Amino acid sequence: MSPIVLFSFVIGYFVLLLTVAWFTSRNSNNDSFFIGNRNSNWMLVAFGMIGTSLSGVTFVSVPGGVGSGNFYYFQVVLGYLLGYMVIAFVLLPLYYRMNLTSIYTYLEKRFGVNAHKAGAFFFILSRIVGATARLYLVISVLQIFIFNKLNIPFEATALVILLLILLYTFEGGVKTIIYTDTLQTTGMFVGLVVCILVIIKVLGTDFGGAMSMMADKGYTKIFNWDVKASSFALKHIVGGMFIAIAMTGLDQEMMQKNISVKTLKDSQKNMLTFTSVLMVVNFLFLVLGGVLYLYAGSKGINVPPDDLFPTIALSDAFSGTIGVIFIIALISALFPSVDGAITSLTSCFCIDILGINKKEGTEKEKKKTRLRVHFTFAFIFFMMVLLFKAINDKLIIDFILKFAGITYGPLLGLFAFGILTKRKLNEKLIWTVCIIAPMLALGLDMLSNPGWYEAKLHVKLGLQSFSDTLFNGYKIGNELILINGIFTFTGLWFISGRSSGTNTHLQAV
Repeated sequence: MSPIVLFSFVIGYFVLLLTVAWFTSRNSNNDSFFIGNRNSNWMLVAFGMIGTSLSGVTFVSVPGGVGSGNFYYFQVVLGYLLGYMVIAFVLLPLYYRMNLTSIYTYLEKRFGVNAHKAGAFFFILSRIVGATARLYLVISVLQIFIFNKLNIPFEATALVILLLILLYTFEGGVKTIIYTDTLQTTGMFVGLVVCILVIIKVLGTDFGGAMSMMADKGYTKIFNWDVKASSFALKHIVGGMFIAIAMTGLDQEMMQKNISVKTLKDSQKNMLTFTSVLMVVNFLFLVLGGVLYLYAGSKGINVPPDDLFPTIALSDAFSGTIGVIFIIALISALFPSVDGAITSLTSCFCIDILGINKKEGTEKEKKKTRLRVHFTFAFIFFMMVLLFKAINDKLIIDFILKFAGITYGPLLGLFAFGILTKRKLNEKLIWTVCIIAPMLALGLDMLSNPGWYEAKLHVKLGLQSFSDTLFNGYKIGNELILINGIFTFTGLWFISGRSSGTNTHLQAV
C-alpha cells in the first residue's frame, strides 16, 4: 500500500487526538493535570487503562513470541489477575484513605523523605526505560513501512511523534488522557479483532478451525510444567502477580488514573473491569500470533518475531484496508503508554522530587515549572529512543520485563515493608538497601541466565560453568521481581527497629 496513504491516516489520527485534547483541556489547572480533579468516569478509566497496559510492544511482541513460546505468556496474565486483586482491595483503600496525589507520598509519611525520594527515583527510572523501549519499537515499525519510503529519517520521525504527543498532553494532563486513551484503546481493540478475522478468512477456515490448526502446531499450549524452564507455570504466575502489583499498583502512571476517580468503590470497579477485559484482550493477542504463524508457514515467510505482524499486515497479499487498520491499531496501542508515561513522570518529578505542592507560589508559577519538566521528559524520551535504535534489540518485551524485575523490586520491598510491618527504618540507610538489593538480584539473574545477557550485551561473560554448578539448569524468569523485592524487604528489616506506634494508622487494612 502507498506509504503516502498510510501517512495521511497517521496525520488524520493525530488531528482527531488534538481535537479531543482541545475540548477536554479547556479551563484546566494543575489539579486537572495531576489527578483530573478527582472527577474521572470509572468506566472510561477502566477501558482506557487497557491501552496503557498493553502498548505497541504487546501489539507486536506478544504475537511474535507465540512461535517460540506458544501461549505460555497467558500464564503471566493469570498472575496479573491475582495481582490486580491485591491492588483493588489492599493498595487502593490505602491510597484513598490518605487522599494521595502521588502514591509515593505514602513512603514519606511512613518512613521519611529518603524513602519517598527512593520510591520516586525507581519509578522514574523504570518508566523512562520501559516507555521509551515501547516507543522505539513502534517508531521502528512505522519507519520501516512508511517513513523510509518517504525518505524521512528515523530521528525526524521520533521527534515529530513526541512533539505531537506533547501537543495533546501538556495542558490537560490526566484530564485529557482519560478521553484520548479511551479513543485509542477502541482503535487498538477493533484493529486486533479485524486483523484476526481477516487472516482467519485468508487461511480458508473459521475461528474453531484456526484454533484446531494452532493446537496441531502446539501453539495453544498454555502451561509449561518444566520446573527448570524460565517459562515454568508457577514462575510465570507468581512473577505475573508481582509484576502486576509493582508495575500497576506501585506505578504512579497507572494509579494516577485510578485515584482520579471520585470514590474508592468506583475505583475498585474500575480495577476489576479492567482486569476482566485485559485477560480477554491478551488471549486475543495470542490467538493473533497463532494465526500469523499459520499464515507465515503457508507462505514461507521467515522474519524476526517483532517484524512478523507488520510484514504480513502491510504485504501486497492483503488489501489496503488491513494495512490502514494495522497502522491505526498500532499507534492506538502506542500512544496511551507514552502520553501517560510523560504525564505521570511530570507529576512524579514535580510532586515527589521538587515538592511543588508544598511550595509557596501562584498557580501560574507552578504551571510554568510543570511545563518545563514536561518538555524536559519529552527530550529525555527522544534521546532514549535514539539509544534503543543504536542497540537495535528485537523482541523488546523480554527486555522490559527483565528491566522491570530489577527496578521495581525496591518499590515492591518498600511498600510491602510499610504495609506488612509496623517497624521504623534507619532513614540514612534506605538508599543503601535500595541500591544493593537490585544489584544482588541482577547478579543472581546473570548467573542463572548467562546466555540471555551474552546475547543482549554481545560479549562472552564466561558464566555458564558457574550457572551449571549453582543452578543445575534452573532459569530465573518473571519471579525475578519477587526475588528482588525479598532482598529489599530483608535489607530493610536489618536496618529497622521497633516502631513507637506513631505511624501505625497508616497500615493497610
